[in-house]
Amino acid sequence: MSWEESDVELVPLAWLKPHEEIKIRNRNKLLDMTKRWGGYTKPLLVDRATGSILDGHHRWSIAIELELARVPAILIDYLEDESISVGVWPGSGRESLSKQEVIEMSLSDSTFPAKTSKHTISNHLPPIHVLLEELEKSE
Repeated sequence: MSWEESDVELVPLAWLKPHEEIKIRNRNKLLDMTKRWGGYTKPLLVDRATGSILDGHHRWSIAIELELARVPAILIDYLEDESISVGVWPGSGRESLSKQEVIEMSLSDSTFPAKTSKHTISNHLPPIHVLLEELEKSE
């Protein structure tokens, strides 16, 4: 199964929960591109049960910066979905990381350092173009 643009939902920004920090420099570059494009061109990947962000922390932080109400996301059943696995980036200081640890961190008041979790996704996130004006609306 592969994800299509029709699988993308607009979810409330306030519902989303990060599990790791971002790199400000990367966020600033993506913020400039997002403003230039006038919208999002890639959805976030989010756990349906908890709102945990699995892929897209920089896109989430841009939404905060732009004071958006919603962001485009693909919702999955993370703990059960065998098409997505989690490991760690080299130099992260960790030997391993489990899906449960990712969820627990996102539900806590803390976050892992940037580039800790490395998710491997068998499906590619579909290209999209959701205008910023659409994301400013709460419904």
